[in-house]
Amino acid sequence: MSWLGKLVGGAFGFLMGGPLGAIFGAAVGHQFDAGMQGMADQILHPGEQHRVQTAFFTATFAVMGHVAKVDGRVSSEEIGLANRVMDNMELTPELRDAAIHLFRQGKQAGFPLAEVLQQFRNECHRRTHLLRMFVEIQLQAAFADGVFDASEEALLADICRQLGLSEFEYRLIKGQVAAQQRFRQQSGRSSAAEPAAPQLTDAYAALGVSSAASEAEIKKAYRRLMSQHHPDKLVAKGLPEEMMALAKQKTQQIRKAYETIKESRGF
Repeated sequence: MSWLGKLVGGAFGFLMGGPLGAIFGAAVGHQFDAGMQGMADQILHPGEQHRVQTAFFTATFAVMGHVAKVDGRVSSEEIGLANRVMDNMELTPELRDAAIHLFRQGKQAGFPLAEVLQQFRNECHRRTHLLRMFVEIQLQAAFADGVFDASEEALLADICRQLGLSEFEYRLIKGQVAAQQRFRQQSGRSSAAEPAAPQLTDAYAALGVSSAASEAEIKKAYRRLMSQHHPDKLVAKGLPEEMMALAKQKTQQIRKAYETIKESRGF
């Protein structure tokens, strides 16, 4: 059982404190399970990686709910995206209940977004790959209903700013996430031997390069993205084990885009 599974299995609050602790505690409750008493020392003194894992899980679903609500209503597509993330993570019933409660807390008026992001950033200790993965998940939530309006744009840009990511980084991540989603949709529909022009354009954008990029530049961008999203590396830095499936899907999308470009160019 993972660290998160132990936390929720024991049905007690996150002992880190701060807004993330309060939110996680409200989601899972504060009662010790009788069978967890022998693990008290481990639980009361979590290691740094465990703290980061729990912070990532908590912030991801709570902020996802906040992003979904910012345009005034939570669409069925946004709820579906949250459910797909949970499905992909193959959460236990207890963890899924916790994720749903976190999502609902994020939708509530008065959600302490700034405080949550500040604590999350502090817990990550400059692990930029984790922060980027977090932003990518939030962007996917914003794109879920097919409409990315001004309120979502302003919120996501502000989230990046509070996490210490520049506007340039935000624009780059946003463009890559949007292109990756379009590329995945087009790949699922395409049956032709040669990729359609829009599909090839999005393959380049998914790697963050232009169609005029050299072979060396394309390979460099591909390797950088694969390294940033490598599941084992992300888990070692603090990504919850349950989210490895998301990282694997991301690397599959990046690889598919790269292969599409390779086939088009013949290298």
